[in-house]
Amino acid sequence: MKPVFTFKRGSTPLIVSIPHAGTLLPGSVNDRLTPRARRLPDTDWYVDQLFQWVVEKGGSLLIANYSRYVVDLNRPPDDAPLYAGAGSTLLPEQAFDGISLYKKGMQPDKDEKQERLQQFWKPYHEKLGAELTALKHRFGHAVVLDAHSILSRVPSLFDGRLPDLNLGSYRGASADPGLISASVAALKEATNFSVILDGRFQGGYITRNYGCPDSAIHALQLEMAQSTYMSEETPCFDSKRAAGLSKVLQNLVDTLIRWAPVDA
Repeated sequence: MKPVFTFKRGSTPLIVSIPHAGTLLPGSVNDRLTPRARRLPDTDWYVDQLFQWVVEKGGSLLIANYSRYVVDLNRPPDDAPLYAGAGSTLLPEQAFDGISLYKKGMQPDKDEKQERLQQFWKPYHEKLGAELTALKHRFGHAVVLDAHSILSRVPSLFDGRLPDLNLGSYRGASADPGLISASVAALKEATNFSVILDGRFQGGYITRNYGCPDSAIHALQLEMAQSTYMSEETPCFDSKRAAGLSKVLQNLVDTLIRWAPVDA
């Protein structure tokens, strides 16, 4: 089996987590998915490519290699719902549009759920938790940016078109107010992208679980509309669109790296 994640260590308090860009499927899962599901329509396409420069700037980078259809790393292990209404589950059985992922009668059972938690979910979170603790000890604080993308229109999840850049702070609970304000300002410097704080996406399990400002660990989630950097009709990276977005992301990362608590 290929590694569950790819990790590159940086030299600053920042780590960028990318839990949904993976496209690998174990044979035991792949063989039971429908042909449509094997095309992985709900993948956070190319988010790892968007942030490939992070280590050069000094940030650490943690990227999941397996698809969210194997296990959703941004959901709690008890599968408690994070948002009201429809949403992804720990072991998804339906795509965002409600169509079944599995061939009839081939959905995972409780034992398989526990196996996938142990084999795929646990290693990612053990690594993320350990690195955040190490960064906190080294720098006095740590910051995790949990990076995601989604189609700009998903009627089952939200009405209309999603804003371009959706920053989540779990309604201000997952990060220092100064860091939140600075991050919003960094995103809004580019006037050609719409920006919202704590809208439809306020932060998933990673943001809510690891973000604890009182313990000097700060977490933010960034959900990007895929129309900002790729063709949504087919998952195809658009380098021209992505170039504009990259400038915004680099500004955000620079802000997260430079920031320090007032009492530091």
